[in-house]
Order: sequence, then structure tokens, then C-alpha cells
Amino acid sequence: MAYPNEKLSEEKVFKDPVHRYVHVRDKVIWDLIGTSEFQRLRRIRQLGTTYLTFHGAEHSRFNHSLGVYEIVRRIIDDVFQDREQWNNDERLLCLCAALLHDLGHGPFSHSFEKVFHLDHEQFTQAIIMGKTEVNEVLRKVSEDFPKKVAEVIAKTYKSKLVVSLISSQIDADRMDYLQRDAYYTGVSYGHFDMERILRVMRPREDQVVIKESGMHAVEDYIMSRYQMYWQVYFHPVTRSAEVILTKILHRAKELHLDHYPFKQQPVHFYSIFEDKVSVEEYLKLDESVVLFYFQAWQEEEDKILSDLCRRFLNRKLFQYIEFNPNSQMKMWMELTQLFKKAGIDPEYYLVVDSSSDLPYDFYRPGEEEERLPIHLLIPNGELKELSRQSEIVESISGKKRTDHKLYFPQDLIDQLSSKRKVKEQIRSLLQRDKS
Repeated sequence: MAYPNEKLSEEKVFKDPVHRYVHVRDKVIWDLIGTSEFQRLRRIRQLGTTYLTFHGAEHSRFNHSLGVYEIVRRIIDDVFQDREQWNNDERLLCLCAALLHDLGHGPFSHSFEKVFHLDHEQFTQAIIMGKTEVNEVLRKVSEDFPKKVAEVIAKTYKSKLVVSLISSQIDADRMDYLQRDAYYTGVSYGHFDMERILRVMRPREDQVVIKESGMHAVEDYIMSRYQMYWQVYFHPVTRSAEVILTKILHRAKELHLDHYPFKQQPVHFYSIFEDKVSVEEYLKLDESVVLFYFQAWQEEEDKILSDLCRRFLNRKLFQYIEFNPNSQMKMWMELTQLFKKAGIDPEYYLVVDSSSDLPYDFYRPGEEEERLPIHLLIPNGELKELSRQSEIVESISGKKRTDHKLYFPQDLIDQLSSKRKVKEQIRSLLQRDKS
């Protein structure tokens, strides 16, 4: 049997707390799971620093990637197969793209990307197209197959329907991470009736649409996403840990570029610090490597780096207050000066952090990132945009919510015994906001 159609002699299953079982019958999928690049995802947490807030959030990108694959497999094999407007020749392409969509995530994912101006999707494509075990497996399907998988992940593949299964406002990626993250954090917000949504999905030329009878299940899905972002993903304690993590990486890079004599040289970071990172070097980075450096850097002579590493590893996080950049910039500038007087570097210890989310958006042509809205399939065959049919979705549609907080080390302020006046001025400004 030709490799693209080759099946395992016996179906393999992964026991999964969200989907009960993840089923693998295709030899290609089984071989991809066994590659070193995919196994690396076991060593990268799905939720970055969230484990410091919700202690159960230790699950990995590996878990999530298998979950997204399983949802796409069920949509194609159980719902789409033999339906008009679905081309079953693209089945394997969809399964591979679903499995590999997060392959390029680095340690502590989004924090890492933000500091070093990296893009996990670009690295995913580079791993798929580079000299890797994943590329070898994909090329056995056909010489141009890796390029097709990379195009699906880049959202440039010719079939928008294929892309929408993995990247849209209701896709397999979101449906997995909402339920998986809710399960591992122990919250109830991320639960919705996925079984119902899968049953009412239908293929159309340019996207997956939902039968009108499934509208209430989709409303539930959108509201669960809204709640998860504000109750879990943007939790202020998690953001505090992210602020410290970000500042550690900034400090280490700054010291490296200033030729600081590290006791533990950041060998794994050299190429990233110097903006010359290759796929091969990137793949050597995972969270166990990063935490090894943080552990070692606690002993560095540089007080800022050693203090920040101790804080992160021992969960001695920054305190925070609500902050309005429109009306409180004067206060922030005053605090900056007072921190300098107190000998506390405001660059590393006085940080404004912002979070924002758009739970659902209708179509806005010409926007930098055009979000295709969710369409409902009416019994007469027409398509209607979700927010025009649902009052619940209409109420949050197109409304971006933004939250700003000011983070600072309360313990360092409390220890300013020799600078009592400065200490009281800092306290007064911070307390004024709370009152």
C-alpha cells in the first residue's frame, strides 16, 4: 500500500482526559508523533506560567496537539466524509496540519516570542520545511506535501475550508484548548457542548459553517472562551509571573551584549540574543533548559538577574494595582523617579502590563487580520452571520476589552528602612490608587 494511504496493522490509542481517546490509524500520523521535533512538545507547557497560579496547569503542547488532531479527525471522518463540497483527498493534509500546528512553540511560548520578536508559526513552517525528521516523514507522502502543510499553518493554502478547520473563530485548536485548559486548571468556564457543535458542522467552499439548530451550542462556546480569557489566561498572578520571566530574559540578553562574565554562560541563548537563531538551535530550547539557567543564575553577581530568577523559581511574585494609562501616567512618572531615588531599577521593577481580547468579531474587510465570522446555515440553504441571529453574541461582538495593571515588588519597598521619606511617598502613590 502507498505510504499516504498506509494504515497501522492495529489502531493505536492515547488515553485522553478531554476526548477519552485519541485514535491513530494512519501510518503517517504515527510516524510524525514519533519524531524528535514532535516529542519536544512534551517539554513545553501549554499554558506557560499559569502553573504558578493554577497548580494543575502542567499539561503540554504535546497533549494539546494530539487533541486538535483528534477533533479534526472526528470532523472529517464522522461528519464531512462523502458530503458535497468536501474533498476527501485533503483528509491527510488536514490531519497533519492539525497535529503539527504548534510545532514551533518555544519555551514559555508567548513571553519568549514577545521578548525576542519571534513567531511560533514561522518556526513551525521552518521546521516542516527544514532538515528535520518531520520533513522526512512528510516528504514520503509527496515531495510537495511539506509545503502544503506549511501553507495550511500559514493560512495561505488554496482551500480556505481546510485552513478554517484549524484557524478560524470556531476551530479545532480553540475547541481543544478551552476544554483542556479548563480541565487542568480546575475551572468550569471552558466547558461547552462540543459533541453538538461537531454534529452540526458543515463544509462550505471557503469555511466550516454551523447549522442554525446548533446556534445555542456556539453561543455557549463563545461565552466560555470569553470567560477563560479573563478568569484564566489573563489572571493577574499569571501575568505577574510573565512580567518577571520577561524581565529575566531581557536582563540576560542585556548582560550578554554588555559582555558580562556569567558564571553560567547562556550558551543555549547566544543565537537568540544575537538575532541569529537557526531552526537547529531553536529546537534545542525547551522549558527544562530555560529553568536550568534560571536555577544557575540565582548565584550570579548581577543582583537584578539573581533576584528575578529567585522570584520566579520560588514564586515571590510582584504585587499589582489597577492602572489607567490615560489618567495615571503622571503617577507612573513620579513612581519611576522615586524608584530611582530608592535604588530600585524601574526598568525591571515597575512594569505596566496590558491584556486585551476580542471574544468575537464580525467581518471587517481590509483589517490587518481579517477575521472571517461564524456563519449559520439556515434550513433554506442561506448563510447568516452569527451575531445577526444571536442577541448574546451581538452583545459582545466587535468589543475589545483591555485591562492594564502596574506591577511592583512590595517586599523591596517595605525594606527601604534607610530611605523612609521615599518609602512613604511610594506607598502613598500606590495606596492612592487602591482607595
